[in-house]
Amino acid sequence: MKRPVDLHAWETGSEAKTAIRKWMTFYNHQRSHSALGGKPPALVYWQRNDINQPDQQVQRVA
Repeated sequence: MKRPVDLHAWETGSEAKTAIRKWMTFYNHQRSHSALGGKPPALVYWQRNDINQPDQQVQRVA
């Protein structure tokens, strides 16, 4: 699997920052993880948080 961030020579710091942010968003919100039953980490985190603290309102940031 090609990882776009690892071996790329970015022209500017802002290009690198944008690409890394895009990769992190994909990794945490879309990419399935076998150790998490095929779910992305963000989903597991929010599900666990909802179960452990059902009475507290949680502000979710997109």
